[in-house]
Amino acid sequence: MAHSQPQQAPTAPPATLFLFGASGDLVKRLLIPSLYSLSCAGLLDPSLRIVGIDVAPGDDDSFRQHLEDFLASQADDAEAGGVDLEQWPAFAQRLSYVEGDFTQAATYRRTDEIIQASDTANALFYLATAPRFFGDIAERLGAAGLLDEGEAQYRRVVIEKPFGHDLASAQALNARLLSVMEESQLYRIDHFLGKETVQNILIARFANVLFEPLWNNHYIDHVQITAAETVGVEKRGSFYDKNGALRDMVPNHLFQLMAMVAIEPPADFNADALRSEKSKLLGAIRPWSKDEARHNSVRGQYQAGHFRGQPAPGYRDEPDVDTDSTTETYTALKLMVDNWRWEGVPFYLRTGKRMSARDTEIAICFKPAPCAPFRCSEAQRPESNYLIIQIQPDEGIWLDFEAKRPGPLMAMETIQLGFAYKDFFDLPSATGYETLIYDCLTGDQLLFQRADTIENGWRAVQPFLDAWQETPHVDGYAVGQDGPASADEFIKRDGRQWHRIGGAQGQGPL
Repeated sequence: MAHSQPQQAPTAPPATLFLFGASGDLVKRLLIPSLYSLSCAGLLDPSLRIVGIDVAPGDDDSFRQHLEDFLASQADDAEAGGVDLEQWPAFAQRLSYVEGDFTQAATYRRTDEIIQASDTANALFYLATAPRFFGDIAERLGAAGLLDEGEAQYRRVVIEKPFGHDLASAQALNARLLSVMEESQLYRIDHFLGKETVQNILIARFANVLFEPLWNNHYIDHVQITAAETVGVEKRGSFYDKNGALRDMVPNHLFQLMAMVAIEPPADFNADALRSEKSKLLGAIRPWSKDEARHNSVRGQYQAGHFRGQPAPGYRDEPDVDTDSTTETYTALKLMVDNWRWEGVPFYLRTGKRMSARDTEIAICFKPAPCAPFRCSEAQRPESNYLIIQIQPDEGIWLDFEAKRPGPLMAMETIQLGFAYKDFFDLPSATGYETLIYDCLTGDQLLFQRADTIENGWRAVQPFLDAWQETPHVDGYAVGQDGPASADEFIKRDGRQWHRIGGAQGQGPL
């Protein structure tokens, strides 16, 4: 089959893009490569300028050289995207640097001067900083008049997760941000939503009559959402030890996947309608008591072992991690959604580090077919059908179903139908940020979270945080295992089992 070419999107309008925290990893590893890709694709206005702001010493030339050197080091690395620097000299002319302290008024005066000297009043402020600076920078931007919009100009602010560390802090952050800007100016970015396969969940559900009639508690037994990683905490020990797997992954990435799977059909595919449905879905998650939260969750922490033949340290041996840490590197949760569509259908969410395979997937388990037609045959009881939506690394959708095994006996075999994105589409190397940055520049908030969605997500996980604070026990699991043994017992007590990690194609449940 011929590969489909993506439809060309229009060029984003002119603007000045300010990158606060320009010397950090996020800028060089993800934002600049994404902006470079957008530029190469002709999606950035020729007049768009990118201004890095940070307290680190530097100037335009050193900033450009620093970024070029990093991208050149990644040029032959397929995992890093294999950036082709052929158009770098032209792109580098967009880049400039301001040495400035986020806490000083002079930095914001200089920012205003840059906007006044540009060809457009449009400005996008990307806060690629530690989350503790979000409120301060936003308030200083507001005090300097830099967030004032006019009829022919926009002013927008982008922030990265985490959006708070519990419900109270999320509410406080939202209050600070929305005291100086409108919700329409605020873009809370989650790179998971930039992935084509995440966006495709909506198309698969609502553009195919095959699925939506079965998408309810009459036919679906349960849903599993998994985000498994083979890496440990790497250089994030000090951050991770204060947060853990639940805060790092569940209120953002996993809840966004859950929302895509479980929302009601929006009246329209505009930002307000879709985000309202997401907020309603997360608000319908049953609020567990602390005892119920303990009963419906598992916490694990990886221990020293071997991965692919090489020794690997345990979590407590990682740099910048407390040697007595009880921070979880694995968690599994059971959630219930109290609405008509999902009444009685459990959602099992799990995420962990140092597991057997890198795998982000949604496994939708349908109820088994009645066995009555096969009562007089030698066929076994039909297995449950699974629909697997794999987000990474092998993007695609697969459906398990039963077929007769060749031979004289009425015996069944589970086989699969499915498609892999790479077999049907030309997927350019991407960080996941390209779509999201483009949407920030064009003013499309469809893939960004709203304040009520953020707070409903934290409201759903707060009982787990409260319960774990009282009982901070973690179960161990060796590097390369798929979580602690208690996680298997956790789902088996409901008469179910985990879908095999890395088993989207042909392996099914454990």
